[in-house]
Amino acid sequence: MSYPYPNQGYGPYPPQQGQYPPTQSYQQGAYPSNQGYQQGAHPPSPYGAPPPAQPHAHGYPPPGPPPGQYGGPPPTTPYNQPQNYGQPSPAPQPPGYYGTPQPPPTQQYPQYGAPPSGPPVPPTPPSIGYSPRQPIQWNADPDAAAARAAMKGFGTDEKNLIRCLATRDPLQIMEINASFERQFRRNLEADIKSETSGWFREGLVSIVRGPLWSDVQNLRAALDGPGTKELVLNDILLGRSNADLRAIKDAYSTAFRRSLEEDVRGDLSMKTKRHFDMVLSATRAEDAAPVDPAQVENDVMDLYRATEGKLGTDEMIVCSILTSRNDNQIRAIAHAYGRKFMKSLEQVIKSEFSGHMEDALLYQLRHGMDKYMHATELLEDSMKGLGTKDHLLVSRVVRFHWDKNFLANVVAAYQQKYGNTLAKRIHGETSGDYRLLMLACIGERV
Repeated sequence: MSYPYPNQGYGPYPPQQGQYPPTQSYQQGAYPSNQGYQQGAHPPSPYGAPPPAQPHAHGYPPPGPPPGQYGGPPPTTPYNQPQNYGQPSPAPQPPGYYGTPQPPPTQQYPQYGAPPSGPPVPPTPPSIGYSPRQPIQWNADPDAAAARAAMKGFGTDEKNLIRCLATRDPLQIMEINASFERQFRRNLEADIKSETSGWFREGLVSIVRGPLWSDVQNLRAALDGPGTKELVLNDILLGRSNADLRAIKDAYSTAFRRSLEEDVRGDLSMKTKRHFDMVLSATRAEDAAPVDPAQVENDVMDLYRATEGKLGTDEMIVCSILTSRNDNQIRAIAHAYGRKFMKSLEQVIKSEFSGHMEDALLYQLRHGMDKYMHATELLEDSMKGLGTKDHLLVSRVVRFHWDKNFLANVVAAYQQKYGNTLAKRIHGETSGDYRLLMLACIGERV
């Protein structure tokens, strides 16, 4: 898909107060229930022309999503604070504690268009499931017992397995695993592997592993053996927060006694290798870093001079900018580029790049422009054409289901873009228990 840049209705370049478009919102309000996500009303303005942002002291929207919108926290929860599951947030762990994000003392940026100095920016907290295990005030024993009963004896009760696992969040899944081992002296993942099969098994295993361990295992599978599954690397590593990337690298090293950076470097080649070196350095601008108009102008001109403005392409400048800027900054850069040169940044990337580097840069751009619409396209790509790319469908559905607000926006965006519900699309591409699991993950009753 080619995003319609420049976007109508935002005025001339250079931008005026409150001009850069915010992330498109498809689902407003509170978390949906486990009984099925409500798709809600579409925003009053058509996709591509969201309501103008409110002016900010510096003429640009404040960093991060406004309270209660497009998956942002409710008004009473400060943005960029870890989610609280019935208890106070855990105390900070000492440096080196497994999975704890350790931001560098001063953030390092590539040499191209480094952000100007300013007040310290708070680091983006790790996603749920990417920080050390947090005990929660929730009793996992009934779900662990239900899972054991569903697999004990002759035959397997697949629907009960789905019901007690597919609607739980990462912290609850950790508790279920611990309770299962404590009560029955058995490993839940091992039991699922022995009692189920096919893509149903793959989906359940991905769920009980939780988001971090699932990412680590999928990365190892993509990097092990002949060839590299580039789409898996893109899905797991691109557009991620520094905290999540550091957690992934630490967990990979702990699990396999290997460096993720070295393994990725060994499987990629030439400039794509350098691109992913930048990604894995985890020096992306934090989500709270503001959009600076002077920096946007510099980035736009650097991108032009690296692509259309010269004979040949300076790939590393483009990789550096799209890797080191946060979503708000990328959205501002893409909008400003289209207004200034009357050509979308996506068109430029498609004309100047090819292969895995083109795919990776488009992934970063589209994620920054509209992460919900991009997720719908990833889901559709896993189902369209002859045959379903089941490994991608399973990994993407499970990854998106961990964040219910994110998923609610994706479900609504899918219907807006394709004129069909995501549930109907998945129903037509899957069957049996595999179908029931995928539908349960997106909030459908089974």
